[in-house]
Amino acid sequence: MVARRSLCLNLYTLLCIISMLFFPGCSHRTIEKGTPFVERISLTEIPAIDDDKDLTSFKTAIERSLTFFGRIPGDRVFSLGDLPIPAKIIKESLLHLLKLIESGHLNREDIDKAFNVYRYRTIGSPAELLVTGYYEPILQAGLEPDRKFRYPVYGMPPDILEIELSAFDPDRFAGEHLVGRLQGNRVVPYYSRAEIDGQGKLAKAACELAWLEDPVDVFFLQVQGSGILKLRDGRQLRIGYAGANGRPYKSVGKYLIEKGIMTSEEVSLQSIRSYLKTHPEVRDEVLWYNESYVFFRWVAEGPMGSINVPLTAGRSIATDSKYYPRGAPGFLVSEEPELDASGAVVGWKPLRRWVLNQDTGGAIKGPGRVDLFCGSGETAERVAGRLKHPGALYIFVKK
Repeated sequence: MVARRSLCLNLYTLLCIISMLFFPGCSHRTIEKGTPFVERISLTEIPAIDDDKDLTSFKTAIERSLTFFGRIPGDRVFSLGDLPIPAKIIKESLLHLLKLIESGHLNREDIDKAFNVYRYRTIGSPAELLVTGYYEPILQAGLEPDRKFRYPVYGMPPDILEIELSAFDPDRFAGEHLVGRLQGNRVVPYYSRAEIDGQGKLAKAACELAWLEDPVDVFFLQVQGSGILKLRDGRQLRIGYAGANGRPYKSVGKYLIEKGIMTSEEVSLQSIRSYLKTHPEVRDEVLWYNESYVFFRWVAEGPMGSINVPLTAGRSIATDSKYYPRGAPGFLVSEEPELDASGAVVGWKPLRRWVLNQDTGGAIKGPGRVDLFCGSGETAERVAGRLKHPGALYIFVKK
């Protein structure tokens, strides 16, 4: 986005440039070769809808999505690609799935009677998704800095600005916003990761929530978006996503691949963490490549998704909300790693389950990405860190 440029621009100029770049005069869209679009399919085109988890967790996830839809008007419209889906239709879809679960009729025949099924396609073939995983880390922390805990976890800085562009022109800037700060009477991009961690730009902001013992832990906490902090006195406090600096998310895994340090097959959360531990001289260079910076808040329960309901392990997914409707039910088909006692991958097994679209993420862009929430703690980290496999996502909408 234009807010990420280094040139200092006033707000009016920012809006004009964004208008030229992102909202051209031509209003129609053309489908070019390779462009993904939504199609309705027959239920028989899904390999199987036999769920590989207990349906109790699916029911819990549905009820949490219903909490979200109980807070918003039924005529609010969400997007399934270019297909508008009113919130009341998604709510009806969830309620009917609950009815099928409770009556023992969550089967292909009854689902086919009640639902339309959608998926993305590219020209000539179904669009292949990359299915990855994320988790909630549990980390040792201090509420005050000391010799052990020296690296801050920040709350929202007092000088950060969030500009809702729809307030200036709802039709042209629907859903668009900028993040920045004031420099004199100009709005400029907010500080990057290198400026915050390397130059101490927030040192006087007094917005620290806690301190960790390793900057790599702080980094991956931000990537995951939530965490549990274990204090010396035995207390456990939960933090969740509060906002970000508006800078572009850049994958450090991709950076290591481009540098020839790892292959795409070798990149995982665990391999990146190991490399940074054994090569501290390049740690900052690698971490600062990702300009995006996440800020946190204290939360009573969680982890919380982007629709402000708790996530359900193995059921909640994060997608790009420009393409997939928030809170909606889907069926995910992929494979997940089988691990031995040491956490090493010894094989892959089928992943076939109902999921709920309850989260988003800075790295989850476009219709070809799905991030599965794997739970909290070390076991979840081992699975999430290695989950990187092709798959398919089918969205179910009540007829």
